[in-house]
Amino acid sequence: FGMTTPRTVPGKIVLIFYGFFGCAGAILFFNLFLERIITFLAYILRAIHERRQRKNGMGESGRRSSQTSEDEQLDSWKPSVYWVMLILLIGALMVALIASAMYYPVENWTYFEAMYFCFIAFATIGFGDYVVSQKAEYPHVVFYRLGNFIFIVLGCCCIYSLFNVMSIIIKQVLNWMLRKLNCECRIRRPPMTRRNAITPGHLQKSRRGTASQEGSKGPMVTVTDGEGDSDSEYRRNSGEMISMKDFLQANKISLAMMQKQLWETAQRQSSYHNNNSGFQGGVGPLAILNRKLGQDEYDPSM
Repeated sequence: FGMTTPRTVPGKIVLIFYGFFGCAGAILFFNLFLERIITFLAYILRAIHERRQRKNGMGESGRRSSQTSEDEQLDSWKPSVYWVMLILLIGALMVALIASAMYYPVENWTYFEAMYFCFIAFATIGFGDYVVSQKAEYPHVVFYRLGNFIFIVLGCCCIYSLFNVMSIIIKQVLNWMLRKLNCECRIRRPPMTRRNAITPGHLQKSRRGTASQEGSKGPMVTVTDGEGDSDSEYRRNSGEMISMKDFLQANKISLAMMQKQLWETAQRQSSYHNNNSGFQGGVGPLAILNRKLGQDEYDPSM
C-alpha cells in the first residue's frame, strides 16, 4: 500500500532480490491453492452428480444393466465451470463480508468502505487510500493483526482462483463471438505456379477436329509450355497434341511435384480446421483449469 518503503540503497537492492523470489513463490502458492480448491470442488460436484444419477435411475435390474455405461460416463464427466465460478464467488464474498465486519468498527470506516478495502486488498491492487493498522493504539492489537493477516491471505487466494475461472468464461465468450462472426485467421500465401498447364484436348472446342483426327493414337492432351522449359527432349510447341505415353514420360518430375503440392494442401487444410476454434491451450493456471474442468471451449448447451 505504500506505507512501508525502503529508504537506503542496500535496502532497495535487497528488496529487488527478495521481491523476485518472493513473488515467484507467491504465484506458486496461489497456483497450488487453485489446484487444491478446484480438485475439492470437482470432488463435491461429482458426488452430487452421482447422487442425482442414482435418484433418477430406474429399478435394480435397470441399474445393473446400465452400470457399465454409467461408470464410463462418470469417468468422462467433469464439473461445469459455471458452477465452480459461482461457488468461488460465494466463497470470496463471504470472506469479504466477514472481514468487513471486523474492519469497519475498528478502523471507523463505513461498511461500504470496508468492502471496498477488501476488494482492493484481495485483488492486490493496493491504491493506498484505505490502509489498516495505521492508528497508534488498537484494542487487542495482536488478535486484530492476526485476523488481518488470515483474511488477506485467504481473500487473495479466493479472488485469484475466481479471476482465473472468470478468464475461462471470457475465453469461451470470445471463441463464441469468433465463431459467430466467422472470422478466419489464415496465412495468405501466393499461388504456386505449375510448369505446365494441362487441358484435356476433348474439352477445347477449337481443337475438336484435330483431336478426332489423332484419336487413333490413344488418349490425347494439350500441353501449354511455360517459359524456360525448352530443355526437355519431349517438349512440344504450344498447342501441339502429344500422346499420353509421351506426356507421362516427359512430365514425371512435374507429376511428382503436383502430388507433393496436393499433399501439402491437404495438410494445411487439416491444420487450419484444427486451429480455427479461437484461442487454444493454456499456460499455468489456465492449464490447471482446463485439465480439471475440461471446459476450454464454449458449450452452447450450458
